[in-house]
Amino acid sequence: MRRRDFLKGAAVLGAGSLPFIRSLPATAATNGVVVVAMGQTINSLDIHRSGTNRPSYQVAVNAYDRLVSFGTKTLPDGSLSYDYSVIEPEIAESWETTEDGSAIIFKLRKDGKFWDGSPITAEDVKWSFDRAVTLGGFPTVQMKAGSLEKPEQFEAVDEFTFKIHTIRPSKLTIPDLAVPVAIVINSKVAKANATADDPWATEYLHNTPAGSGAFKVARWEPGQQLVYERNDDWTSGPVPEVKRVIVREVPSQATRRALFERGDIQVSFDIPNKDAKELSGTDGLTIHSTPIENAIYCLCPNLTFEPFKDKKVRQAIAWSVPYADIFQTAAYERGVPMWGGSSATPSDIAWPQPFPYTTDLDKAKALLEEAGYKDGFEVPLSIALDQSDWMEPTALLVQENLAKIGIKATIEKIPGANWRTASLVEKRLPLHLETFGGWLNYPCYYFFWAYLEGHLFNSSNYRNEEIETLTNATLHIPDDHPDYAPKIKRMIEIVWDEVPRIALFQPALNVGTRDMSGYEYWFHRQLDARSFKA
Repeated sequence: MRRRDFLKGAAVLGAGSLPFIRSLPATAATNGVVVVAMGQTINSLDIHRSGTNRPSYQVAVNAYDRLVSFGTKTLPDGSLSYDYSVIEPEIAESWETTEDGSAIIFKLRKDGKFWDGSPITAEDVKWSFDRAVTLGGFPTVQMKAGSLEKPEQFEAVDEFTFKIHTIRPSKLTIPDLAVPVAIVINSKVAKANATADDPWATEYLHNTPAGSGAFKVARWEPGQQLVYERNDDWTSGPVPEVKRVIVREVPSQATRRALFERGDIQVSFDIPNKDAKELSGTDGLTIHSTPIENAIYCLCPNLTFEPFKDKKVRQAIAWSVPYADIFQTAAYERGVPMWGGSSATPSDIAWPQPFPYTTDLDKAKALLEEAGYKDGFEVPLSIALDQSDWMEPTALLVQENLAKIGIKATIEKIPGANWRTASLVEKRLPLHLETFGGWLNYPCYYFFWAYLEGHLFNSSNYRNEEIETLTNATLHIPDDHPDYAPKIKRMIEIVWDEVPRIALFQPALNVGTRDMSGYEYWFHRQLDARSFKA
């Protein structure tokens, strides 16, 4: 790192970046150290904890192992991506389904060990899975998606044999074991730090991971940095080439860009679309832009807000959105448009696919009048500060067009650390921007999370009996089952008509790298440092 030049440029970056500057190592990118900058805030080290936000999921990826993982493939542009079609061993060295399909039996690697040197046993796996299905909220629902629903399903047969008793055959069970939620925790450490009031050690694990992963958490300063140190004794894969990864939280996108362009950081993670577009093709910089499967950026009207209980009002909002302007101004045309579908009835089950709405203010006004809101109403429009790169320009454009149909929207900015609780846990925001990308790449899985009552990403508090029935009917059956496609088409048709989520565009994940290699795109959209090379 050019330490002298870096300090000379401090004034350019602004006073707000000085704490960051003072603490940056002088030799990042040498001696196996990679420095990453990201704009979002890590609010917990425990993915099972209520309110843990999406940026925090990276800890589960880097510091914990799972029974299995997805493979890796090379994309046409030469970059790396996870491979959903390949399941590889991690803690489990092998597995098989019983002949009658009633159970899946995993043989654990006998050399597996946690950071403290203790063996990874079937009891640790059972305790971890019991925890995930018992704590409630996001982890419990995620496990349920794979038909992993109750502790009675999990059995430690012997020290290195773990059995899952299946509730039903499901295409999602094995893939669900490879997502970040299905971590294996050192139950011996967790139990030693549990209390009568906190039997799952949520307070302890919130601050102190107890894993076996490729990296240990050496230091966590909330709102500032997270430091990973390599686990030289990692047994679930090749030991990473880099020794240390320093993840800095840099809220200012201008500061992140300046640091990246100057070469003072090696990875700029989840960079804004504007920067990705402008930096593409720059010598020495590599910009990875990967469309996020099963993901949509949405405008969400909350059905607990009186006007939005009326479908016609929600449709009016959908017809008022300036989609093309948003795609140009907020997405910088990176990603895939999700408006202007040719029919209100889907011809196939591709997901996501364009919704049958465009910008038509006259139609929007007519629907509002039919619903009894000719004179409009007032509503707060909420955005997350740590996603302001796309949310703020989107909100301003939505606000402008809502005013044209008589709706006064006041933009409310919520700190990133509080966003998940307000939007997804408490579900209290009347009108808000949101994103959800389904980890398991099926439309039924997206519907399970985003359209079923009470589920985390159903931030609109939507309920439809037919959607409930159809989602449950399609979630576990094979996607080549004769009933699958007709039911999925019907599900899409319903949500297009009722629009509890107004699709804007399918996003891309933008990651910039320099002076390093090995970046790999993952469906969870979080940093995976295990393959980094510096």
